[in-house]
Order: sequence, then structure tokens, then C-alpha cells
Amino acid sequence: MNSINIGSIIMNKRKVLGYTQQTLADKLNISFQAVSKWENGTNYPEMEMLPMIASVLDTSIDSLLGYKSFVVSDYDQRYDTADYYWGITPNNLCYEIMKLRPPVKPLKVLDIGCGEGKDAVFLARNGYLVTAFDLSETGIEKGKKLAEKCHTYVDFFRADITDFRATDYYDIVFSSGVFHFIPPKIRDEITTNLKEYTTRNGIHAINVFVDKPFVEVPPDKDVNRFRWISGELFMLYHDWKLQKTEEIIFNCNSGGIPHQHCMDIMIAERVE
Repeated sequence: MNSINIGSIIMNKRKVLGYTQQTLADKLNISFQAVSKWENGTNYPEMEMLPMIASVLDTSIDSLLGYKSFVVSDYDQRYDTADYYWGITPNNLCYEIMKLRPPVKPLKVLDIGCGEGKDAVFLARNGYLVTAFDLSETGIEKGKKLAEKCHTYVDFFRADITDFRATDYYDIVFSSGVFHFIPPKIRDEITTNLKEYTTRNGIHAINVFVDKPFVEVPPDKDVNRFRWISGELFMLYHDWKLQKTEEIIFNCNSGGIPHQHCMDIMIAERVE
């Protein structure tokens, strides 16, 4: 067992939950000194304690040990066709990005939850330096093929939005229809990380599905979707300049069944 690695994982996960070392120690019926030793790498927990630690930190043993537990995403099945599930027409936010931040110089874009890559490829074709990730391996492979077909390049890789943390700076962070996969208790941590690794005057262009009592649950609702309420996304960016805030209800035919969605759309700028 890598004591330094598991210690840092324990520390990060307890902080997400708002626990002090003493709080975690109390929940595990151990001393806070023991927790401190785990986190600074001078000791590590006994294997027999891992199930209890995982339970208290609301995670898995694999996650504690640093293993990426990728599963076959439902979207792997949706994307496993010759056609593109969402089509290849870019999201309207892509055009708004181009108006606000035209690529007159190299601008780095992070596309979170890129799906089959249509938006990432569109931005790359128009001169942006694009990095994009998604949980779906099938989606990533189709994105690479689309980029090749369009004679452009996107740095595609596979990752889970709940595990990913930015370590490089970006001028633009873009995400469409993905933030509903973020559990409530780590939304602030994830957005804080993304904001920290955004360049001065950089922008975030994000939309998220929100629940409305008068909009029926869509027939293809994602199993792992978490509830967002109107304005919640905007509040996470209360300290940024909000260039756009909009809420829309629109018709959709994904999955071949007509239905409606409600969505909050935001463009925010880092101003210092």
C-alpha cells in the first residue's frame, strides 16, 4: 500500500465532506494523531479498517487506494452506432464563445464531458487549442475519428468528472449537459478548482439541466443524474462577472421519444 498516496486521498475526501481530522477520528473511534500520521505519510491504516474508512468518507475502497474504477457507461451503448447520437452540429454556446473570445491568439479550451467530440472538434477547427474528456470510451474514440476526418487535433482522454481536477490553466472552460453528474457535496470543490485554473479574464461557458415540477422526467433520464435547482449554477459563480444567465425549456427527441428539458445556461468571466 502506498501510504503517501492513501493519506492524501483520505485528506482530500474528508475536506470535501467538511471533516476535521478530529471529526474523522471520532467517526472511526481512533485518535486524531492516527489520522494525522496517515495524511502526512508516516503511517497508514490497517487493511481491516479500509471498509469503515470508505463508508465514513462515502467512497469506495478502490478509490481510497487510488484505483480508477471506470465502468461501462450507459453512453457507451448510446454511442455505439455509426451515427452521432447528438449529431455533429455544435452547441450554440460554441458560437458565443467565439464572439466573446475569438481565437486571435492561441487560447486553451477544456471541454468537460465532450461526448462524441462535436463541440471540441468544432472549436479546434476554428483555431482553439482544445483538451477534452469524457467517461465514455466509445465517445472518445468517435471524437478522435471526427477530429481526424475534419483534419484537426483535439487532446482527447478518458476521465470521470467527479474525479478530474485541473492542474493546467485554461482560457476557456466549456461543458454542456454534464454538470448534473456532479453530486451536490462536491460541486463547490469542483467549480473552485476549475475557477482557480482559469486565466485572468478567462471564461466558463456551462449549461446544466435543472428540475421543474411542471416538466416531466425525460424518458432517457440518466441513472446517475443529480438534482440541480434553478439558479444554483449561477450562485457558484457569484464572485465572477456573469456575462450571461438564462433559463430555457426546450423540446428534445434524444432516444427517439419527444420530451422536454429545463436548462440553466451561463457564461461567466474571471475578473480581478
